[in-house]
Amino acid sequence: MTSIAADPVDSVFVRACRGEPVEHTPVWFMRQAGRSLPEYRELRAEAGLSMLEACRRPDLVTEITLQPVRRHGVDAAVFYSDIVVPVAAAGVGVEIVAGTGPVVADPIRSTADLARIGRAEPADLSFVEEAVRMLIPQLEGTPLIGFAGAPFTLASYLIEGGPSKSHAKTKALMHSDPQLWHGLAERLAQITSTFLRVQIDAGASAVQLFDSWAGALSEADYRRFVLPHSAAVLQGIGPVVPRIHFGVGTAHLLTAMAEAGADVVGVDWRTPLDQAASLVADVVDLPVEGAPRLGARSRTVQGNLDPALLGAPWEVVDHEVRRVLAEGEAAPGHVFNLGHGVPPDADPVMLTRIVELVHKISVR
Repeated sequence: MTSIAADPVDSVFVRACRGEPVEHTPVWFMRQAGRSLPEYRELRAEAGLSMLEACRRPDLVTEITLQPVRRHGVDAAVFYSDIVVPVAAAGVGVEIVAGTGPVVADPIRSTADLARIGRAEPADLSFVEEAVRMLIPQLEGTPLIGFAGAPFTLASYLIEGGPSKSHAKTKALMHSDPQLWHGLAERLAQITSTFLRVQIDAGASAVQLFDSWAGALSEADYRRFVLPHSAAVLQGIGPVVPRIHFGVGTAHLLTAMAEAGADVVGVDWRTPLDQAASLVADVVDLPVEGAPRLGARSRTVQGNLDPALLGAPWEVVDHEVRRVLAEGEAAPGHVFNLGHGVPPDADPVMLTRIVELVHKISVR
């Protein structure tokens, strides 16, 4: 007799994202697929491909996405890709340089530069659709999280030319040429929305919008220059799947980030989850043209073990996992995660032990 795979919609992860009762707290890790796993490093070495090339190979994407699910027993898989994949598909010259990150050959500094960025269409991302469709049957009911970079974070790479600690050029452009800024952010919101819709239409059960560098902004600048564009993405795709919104150093922005339309707000390690839960409670979505108007609603929180603790003794990790779980009980739903991505030198055994501990001690 052929077994029938579980429905991801009924998974503990999706139900927790929606604030529904669950039998235990679900757990997954940002950057769980990739660099910390020896089987990933071996596969990449055998393939001899760059990061972007690997992201365009559905067979490799499928295998890499599955690796941490097999090894750790996490409650969700996250699609193996990179936030610059869709902007590269839209014609931007970008490479992912080992040890550095995305590097843009010709940064955006003028209206003429903006004209070089095309519109990413689903056909430009057919390799993404193919990979997701290959993945779904092999996940056997484990939900797949699609993801994309938020307009601000993508714009920062495009304006700075690469990673930046200060984002000085980006901030200067925002204030000196608001028309160019909003034109760029609107173009990136379209590209991001297409990237997410392709993943959802192919079978992703949830999506996460990474605004990794939004914490560099004041709340006033975030609300003026960033929030409308992130809201256009999150609310534009609609509530068809849970939407997660995450940034680093965003304690002062959590309420505003919730207003963008997230169902789940990711919290980095700096803010206790019970405090975060109060900041995103009973928040009304920012009105967006064409999006349904919703009343005040609370959000699930995601996080937020400090990734640095993965190198600490197990007794320390055990204590901190328990603390995070206790603080997460203040929210209507909690998805356990790190407060940022898995570091490259993390011990995979530690991640597996964390999954086992979360499942054991969070049983309802």
